[in-house]
Amino acid sequence: MGDVSSVAMAGWDCSDETVSDAISRHGVLPEGLWRPHVDRLDEVTVFTAPANKGAIGDQEKRIGDDIACCRDRFPESRPILINLLPAACDVAEPDRYPDLKALMAERAGTVLPDLAYVAAAIEAGIPVVNFTPNSVELPVICNLASEKNVPIAGRDGKTGQTYFKVVLASALKARGLYVDGWYSLNILGNADGLNLMDPDNACGKLNNKTRLLDDILGYPVGERHGRSTHKVHIDYYPPRGDAKEAWDVIDITGIFGLPMSLRLNLQGRDSILAAPMALDLARWAAALQTAGIGGPVPHLGFYFKKPVGDNAPLTFEEQLTALNNLESRIEVRVNEAGMG
Repeated sequence: MGDVSSVAMAGWDCSDETVSDAISRHGVLPEGLWRPHVDRLDEVTVFTAPANKGAIGDQEKRIGDDIACCRDRFPESRPILINLLPAACDVAEPDRYPDLKALMAERAGTVLPDLAYVAAAIEAGIPVVNFTPNSVELPVICNLASEKNVPIAGRDGKTGQTYFKVVLASALKARGLYVDGWYSLNILGNADGLNLMDPDNACGKLNNKTRLLDDILGYPVGERHGRSTHKVHIDYYPPRGDAKEAWDVIDITGIFGLPMSLRLNLQGRDSILAAPMALDLARWAAALQTAGIGGPVPHLGFYFKKPVGDNAPLTFEEQLTALNNLESRIEVRVNEAGMG
């Protein structure tokens, strides 16, 4: 586990530029922060992403070979796969694959590209953290993770607006204040924002951001209007770059049905908010595997818009309690095994 300085990183990309060139081009960090570490950054192993052709099984084998290379290079490390692929079209009929063989026979490009990476990792006994909005937790994938006792957590990292939405919705519910409508606007200027301008790519993220509010509150927002009044919009706005901005208008009613309203404006940085969460989740995944806890992990719902697994915690308080309970469970399992 260790500190950040002991973390080894590798991955796949379609680009052949160096990591330092990518950092410079995207402008995520001021040069003074990353330039002193340029040599170490450019030592990061970046494999060429497999071509989007043939069967998913062909991609999975290629990725598995790359994973084996990483293990040879970092024999003392505990590998964790963090899925950071772009948002893509959702999987139609996720139950249609009776087993892994049927999924691997599917033609690449017809389903989520993430599935080859996730399957390769689980087959190799590597925990998976799905930080993307893509629904990789197909029944066949979750079954594989359970059979191999490999942790899988996700989906869709809760980095900014949705995090505060959970906190506020939980607080409003606790006070008995009725949410009559919630309008959310997201402004993104990076490649993620551009990708989400495609309605097919955005549908999964919008669903993840929208559904959780009804789940937390216990009623459909807008029920008295006969239609949903929870609106979520994402707009690509190039001047923002890797920064992002979120606007929320929240209409509530109190006693006697008298209306009130909240306004929330978040000006954040996409990668800066996401990176610490990815590191935290990698540590959680390693700890879960050390404790022998595998399969879908709904207890990490604090980090995600749409957690995988059954009975995921919904409100902010429930999510914090679930994290504390999971930590205690891990400590007990590790101590019982004499690994503490």
